Amino acid sequence: MSGMKRLPQLLVMALTAALYAGAAQGQARGTRDGGAPAATAKGGRAMQISTKSFSSGGEVPKRYTCDGADLSPQLAWGEAPAGTQSLALIVDDPDAPRGAFTHWVAYDLPPRTRELAEDAPQASQLPGGGSQGRNDFGKIGYNGPCPPPGKPHRYFFRLFALDKTLGLKPGASRKEVESAMQGHVLAQGEVMGRYGR
Repeated sequence: MSGMKRLPQLLVMALTAALYAGAAQGQARGTRDGGAPAATAKGGRAMQISTKSFSSGGEVPKRYTCDGADLSPQLAWGEAPAGTQSLALIVDDPDAPRGAFTHWVAYDLPPRTRELAEDAPQASQLPGGGSQGRNDFGKIGYNGPCPPPGKPHRYFFRLFALDKTLGLKPGASRKEVESAMQGHVLAQGEVMGRYGR
């Protein structure tokens, strides 16, 4: 009888173990297939990105906005992780009235690149290598903050280390770049500034 009494316990233990195993397997599969953020697909490494143009979380000076010279700010970062084949940069304003507004898209930057100098040219190719996409102003390269009057908006400068070159033509859209990046992000980092009018 003691063996019969223990049978339900053994069944519960076996079912619990199976459920845990299935959940772990599903979690791993979700990470590989894009169920988790792209950065975690390859281990979730972070990259340090900084700028001399404004303090992190601080106000973006007018010279980098549509109210000034509209220059791109200086950006710098550390060494990319092993296996990096290219870098990509996406700058956006998630507080725009109609949703995230893209201010800059650059991709296929050589992995040895450590900096983008202030005032990157609005050209299809960057001087040190890499292509520039079309922003939501409909222009190639960088166009700075230009929010409507009201509460300051946030501007995120996000850098991605990729295990492939995207091979997209210059002038690609953010959507095209993000689609090509999917599942190939080794690490990423960001710096944010604010601007209001």
